[in-house]
Amino acid sequence: MTVKEYIAAHEEEFLQDLFALLRIPSISSQSEHKPDMVRTAEHWRDYLLASGMQRAEVYPTPGNPVVFAERIIDPNAKTILIYGHYDVMPVEPLELWKSEPFEPEVRDGHIWARGADDDKGQSMIQVKGFETAMALGLVHCNVKFLFEGEEEIGSTHLEQFCREHLEMLRADNIIVSDTSMVSAETPSLTTGLRGLAYWEIEVTGANHDLHSGHFGGAVANPINELCKLIAQVQDKDGRITIPHFYDDVVPLSDEERAMIAKIPFSEEEYKKFLDVDDLFGEVGYHTLERNSCRPSFDVCGIWGGYQGEGAKTVLPSKAYAKVSCRLVANQDHHTVSEAFIKYIEQIAPKYVRVKVTPMHGGEAYLCPIDLPAYQAAEEAIGVAFGKRPLAVRRGGSIPIIAAFERVFGIKTILMGFGLESNAIHSPNENMPLDIFYKGIESVAEFYKIYPKR
Repeated sequence: MTVKEYIAAHEEEFLQDLFALLRIPSISSQSEHKPDMVRTAEHWRDYLLASGMQRAEVYPTPGNPVVFAERIIDPNAKTILIYGHYDVMPVEPLELWKSEPFEPEVRDGHIWARGADDDKGQSMIQVKGFETAMALGLVHCNVKFLFEGEEEIGSTHLEQFCREHLEMLRADNIIVSDTSMVSAETPSLTTGLRGLAYWEIEVTGANHDLHSGHFGGAVANPINELCKLIAQVQDKDGRITIPHFYDDVVPLSDEERAMIAKIPFSEEEYKKFLDVDDLFGEVGYHTLERNSCRPSFDVCGIWGGYQGEGAKTVLPSKAYAKVSCRLVANQDHHTVSEAFIKYIEQIAPKYVRVKVTPMHGGEAYLCPIDLPAYQAAEEAIGVAFGKRPLAVRRGGSIPIIAAFERVFGIKTILMGFGLESNAIHSPNENMPLDIFYKGIESVAEFYKIYPKR
């Protein structure tokens, strides 16, 4: 039986196994879901044991638990460590979902649910690929799984866990399915990720909310001042104005720009998909360069004042924003974070008090394309999708990937199967059925190819 035939014979079984995982609301950023985090970890432990692992355990951390499993066929054989995360993003706004976010369903050839792609769906692709390869006698390397529950909140405790369990986690390569491809028609492997720095800004005016008629025009409005501060972080050409922000940014080479230019891309189709009339970004760069190889600044949330029904003439005491920078290779997120805080403190007016609190962050990551494990993944995806995948950088961040390199001294292969249309982090997250099964095929083929490299 071929890999493709085995998958075809087990499609419904694979789907239902994924659905069981998707039904658990493992939202790491919301404390009321703490029991769900434990439940998901235990679910993965039991499932990995049933899938052919020799052992699987749940390890507590100061945050959410870590799941580890392994199958050792030969201590002298190559070893791969597969990383994924079982936590998901919040589902709000609920009213925009066309189906219940934690009641998965198949509709129009897609799996719809929170986590269908990020990262339960992609993690299940890895597990089912392993399961398929095991059933067909294709696994000739040692396999380890590491699943965490804090990726969406910065993988706060995972690096320390890795340092404390170096021998247990030791491997030759790390495989991660938590990234996206160019499109369903143009498969790709991610060779670079942006880093991240994230802050919360609190602006305080008067010591209590004020009547806007009695005090408006006499006392600074924290929301107004917060907006002014944010507006000063980026200029009209899309450049970030923080002093020395670009000092460590490595310029794009002509070769890199030529590679990016080969990616099929229509700006008009892009705008149509997003339903925007025009695009904005750093002057002098193509859209695909801006969202993968250049830094960026964004407001992720902003609030303050009255937000209930009807009108309330109030001048609020406080205003808040959550903001972030995507970083590129060679930028240190600690250095950027300190520079941002210093800049905001310098430009803040005296008639408000400003507090900037750094939150999570992480380094950018680059993977060489001449690695044997990368080439094995490239060949495997080529078999499943019928064409050689492109090597591309992506704009997202997975902070733990750079940490893996620091801790283990090995590279990670970013073997992702997501699509931009999968709407991760948004209402109506989904995964196309055919991509789900092609992903499983790719992983199974990888096991056939990897030991030969």
